[in-house]
Amino acid sequence: MTAAPQNGKMPEYEPGDYVKVEFPNDASGIGERMWVRVRGCDREKRIVFGILDSVPLNDYGGKLRPGSEIAVAFDRIVQHRKSWEFDSAN
Repeated sequence: MTAAPQNGKMPEYEPGDYVKVEFPNDASGIGERMWVRVRGCDREKRIVFGILDSVPLNDYGGKLRPGSEIAVAFDRIVQHRKSWEFDSAN
């Protein structure tokens, strides 16, 4: 399931869901996509709060590693899965 609104409806991000997020890399210009486990969501501000569930390939100055708590704008989300979809896909 993609993160883009479908039929004008806002995606429903709930605790336990997973979102794949596009992380830019200003130094190299080559970004990467990583999974974030959702802890909460502010629909009004269009922000998801969660925990990084992937190992970064790029260097983010030691600021980004598995378990990092982050806030992500809806616009950076490229994929959304419920926890049961994520578990069964692996």
